Amino acid sequence: MNFSDERNLASYFIIFAVLVITGLVLWNTSLFLQRLKKDENIKMQVWAQSFKALSSSGIDGSDNLSLDDYLELSNLINRTNNTIPTIITNAEGNLIKDSNGNIDIQGTTLNLSEDISETELIEYLENMKSENEPIVLDLKDTVQYVYYGNSSILNKLRYYPIAIALIIFLLIGVIYFFFTTSKASEQNKLWAGMAKETAHQIGTPLSSLVGWNEILKVEQVNPEYIVEIEKDISRLKVITERFSKIGSIPNLEEADIVKETSEAYIYLQSRSSKLINFSINIPDDESIPVLLNSQLYSWTIENLVKNAIDAMRGKGDLNIDLSQDSKRVYIRITDTGKGIPKSKFTKIFEPGYTSKTRGWGLGLSLAKRIIEEYHSGKIRVLRSEIGKGTTFQITLSKYDASSIT
Repeated sequence: MNFSDERNLASYFIIFAVLVITGLVLWNTSLFLQRLKKDENIKMQVWAQSFKALSSSGIDGSDNLSLDDYLELSNLINRTNNTIPTIITNAEGNLIKDSNGNIDIQGTTLNLSEDISETELIEYLENMKSENEPIVLDLKDTVQYVYYGNSSILNKLRYYPIAIALIIFLLIGVIYFFFTTSKASEQNKLWAGMAKETAHQIGTPLSSLVGWNEILKVEQVNPEYIVEIEKDISRLKVITERFSKIGSIPNLEEADIVKETSEAYIYLQSRSSKLINFSINIPDDESIPVLLNSQLYSWTIENLVKNAIDAMRGKGDLNIDLSQDSKRVYIRITDTGKGIPKSKFTKIFEPGYTSKTRGWGLGLSLAKRIIEEYHSGKIRVLRSEIGKGTTFQITLSKYDASSIT
């Protein structure tokens, strides 16, 4: 098991643990709410029976309560319930106004004796009927119904599991984002390290080739051979400089995108199969300035063109088109290859992704990094059709030196 597998296993374990903890918290919260609701029900039963016993007792006589005792007991019973909303009605459904209701309307707790509209009371009573069964008080000469609802504390706690679930899922999202960005960061470091190491490894034989080329000049070797060798040496130097720039911020300079694109096109055309029909459509006798690193831009064009040639299996039509608007310039590379499924339009730019049996899957990933991270541009699959071809589009901002103060 490698480090990546261990990290994935750790992330899955953390997410699983978070889900288990979430389940336990929600389960215990549910039990707590059920217990609280049950306690409130018992409290209302006691309150109702106390109210019934008080109402069934007289005030005068040796076996009855005195007026002072009656009032004191009545106040005590009312004080035992200061959170649970209650409404008492008679047998005909008429409200009894002299009871403490703890009615919460628009965030204000009110008593039935206060000025509450008939419509609000009826609506509130209907909500109570849906929450709990009424308690029947069978008094001596009448029947009363005690309707009660959930206390404000219980109602607020009902939202607690939702809040906990949202927090937990937010935590899972943060964990997933952390591991995803960490993986992407490691991949970027890996590709940058590989690129720099490649540049370093090429540098040694390249220096040797330069020396051998000088010896060949001294030995009066055919000058045509020397010229071709120097071209290859120059090309190797460009490749080395390209790889050495990966992982560091390159210098951007004002450049003519028309000229740079044309030069990249001419170079690639001269070194590609004659079975590829190259065509280019760029503005004639016009300069379009952009901030550019010429070496990295030509590398991007090269990667896109080679990718197109591979998609056409070395035979087909390839067009490079350059257009502009008031603020941006667009470079489109169109081939007549096998096409790309729409579901893969984004995935093909991921490091390591390749549809070929050979290859590292770095070309399009590097192109995306060069254009979007280094040049603050945009690269995407503009359109593609299976069996007919694909168009890639690079978007860069124009550079206006006069606007720089």
